[in-house]
Amino acid sequence: MHRSIGAVSHGILDYALSILVVIAPSVVHFGGRQARWCYLFAGILFVLAILTQTKILRLALHGAIELVLACLLVVLPWLAGFERGVLSRNFYVAIGLLMIVLWALTDFRGRRGVPVADRAAAPK
Repeated sequence: MHRSIGAVSHGILDYALSILVVIAPSVVHFGGRQARWCYLFAGILFVLAILTQTKILRLALHGAIELVLACLLVVLPWLAGFERGVLSRNFYVAIGLLMIVLWALTDFRGRRGVPVADRAAAPK
């Protein structure tokens, strides 16, 4: 699979996604547990982006954590018992699937743009 999103672009998308997730409860009109989970996930995404940008966290580990969060977002409405809230359920599933797609398109190993012949010598 061609991973076309680089580290800088992914970082920008992370900040945009954390803003989207934090404003979602007021835009989509849901509250309670659903809103609290949104605020928690937005905070996690934001801190994850900052830790990666400041090189405290490696990009590959960032990707692994983000994949776990994305999968959790997809199943959270059923785990937390708010699957009947159609708007919030659909929002969580959509954001989780979007994050999985972004994860699949991101070059977490830094190999984007390296010719195929040179990939064997590229750092892992």
